[in-house]
Amino acid sequence: MDSKKLALLCRELADNKKAENIVILDVRKLSSVTDYFVIATGTSEPHLRAIENELLRGLLDDLGLKPNQSEGSAQSNWIVVDYFDVIVHLMKPDVREHYDLEGLWADAAQVKPPAPRKKAARKTDEV
Repeated sequence: MDSKKLALLCRELADNKKAENIVILDVRKLSSVTDYFVIATGTSEPHLRAIENELLRGLLDDLGLKPNQSEGSAQSNWIVVDYFDVIVHLMKPDVREHYDLEGLWADAAQVKPPAPRKKAARKTDEV
């Protein structure tokens, strides 16, 4: 799987657990460490743990992919999960605002998720 698809899948998994303000930054031109950052907010320690568990289980079950490294915890209010080409940052709102990764990496392009598919309208029989 290419790194952009992995970043989008990480976003989708975080969204499954209602992570807020999910952003994907394309840092390929700015960093030799990784290709994408996925940044998401969890509103509480249990919420951060739920997002992290969804991410870890989803990538392991779907792709057999384990993180290279995982740092932080819900108690520290910032969890970093490193998948080499994609680094996921899960933070509580105050920590996210304080460290302002989007501002620090302001030169990075944001990756927009694909638009959801519109469901086809079902034809109904009129009487």
